[in-house]
Amino acid sequence: MRREMDGEDEEDDYQDDNLETANFDDDDSVNLEAFDVPLREWIAQTRTRNAIQLKFHKFLHRFREGDEFIVDESELDEAGLKRRRRLEAITPPTYKERIRHMCSSNGAALEVSYVHLMQKFPVLALWIDEAPRDMFDVLNETATRHVLRLFPSYGAIRSLIYVRVADVPIVDSLRDLRRCNLDGLVKVAGVVTRRSAITPKLHMAYYDCVKCKCTSGPIRIDDTTSRSSGPDGNQRDAAESHAPNSCPDCESEGPFRLNSSRSTYRNYQVANLQERPGSVPPGRVPRSKQVIFQDDLVDIARPGEEVEITGVFCSDYDYQLTSRSGFPVFSTYVSANHVRKKEDASS
Repeated sequence: MRREMDGEDEEDDYQDDNLETANFDDDDSVNLEAFDVPLREWIAQTRTRNAIQLKFHKFLHRFREGDEFIVDESELDEAGLKRRRRLEAITPPTYKERIRHMCSSNGAALEVSYVHLMQKFPVLALWIDEAPRDMFDVLNETATRHVLRLFPSYGAIRSLIYVRVADVPIVDSLRDLRRCNLDGLVKVAGVVTRRSAITPKLHMAYYDCVKCKCTSGPIRIDDTTSRSSGPDGNQRDAAESHAPNSCPDCESEGPFRLNSSRSTYRNYQVANLQERPGSVPPGRVPRSKQVIFQDDLVDIARPGEEVEITGVFCSDYDYQLTSRSGFPVFSTYVSANHVRKKEDASS
């Protein structure tokens, strides 16, 4: 069913500066670049998250594509500011149409250009490259709040909006991915050779105490912990490993049972990405890497298609490889954030 948009996309919603920061904490006084702790700890701080959200909200609200808008307003003289205002009056914000098109098609993915973000807020673009998991959590939350402010009833269709980062300028070779790339943003290209069926993956878990029937949760199941393998070589039971230590009602130590009806799940699919034939050095065997597709990205790439995938280069503990090698070994994979087919990139 298509989303009814009439009456919800007035121009004033975008142009009124008094409404621009509605529902966003105005903490723009934070100097994001002045920190002396690890980046992930800095992003996790409340004031930092608020400042990131405010900047990204302003980016979605104000950014306009074009050479005329690249120069910062502080560097313009009075005549330049007047010319900028005239251009802004006749040029709609770039992401206004993208959000409108996403909502009209009942979508959940907002494609954001890495190049646009680098032009407007370079620090956010650099942090996406260095700490993508943490930044995606903040940006997804901001995009969701931004869309719901514009179209309040859209929450009945999509509970979360996913920010998909496109146009990353550097393409990494599958055979060149190394330890320095772990937990960072990478862009790889290749041919999809096979893919699995779509399965539900536990995302937010609720647990029932067997003794008093009290329900605890929600507890978020991280991607890394849900993939780690146990002594039998299979993936650990993510539900069991995230169960509470004690019941908040009867204070007993369990046992606890997963409440599957209240828990939420994500679409989950595994694919294999292999180097393109023309990119393999002479005499070498094509290398491949496992890619994880989740949510709206499942089934987006079919076997035989040539794609560019932007995502997070992740690792997890592999018990089978460890037992054979005699020392801890981690297998690696790419958790996809954005997928572009070759024909889409050339069009």
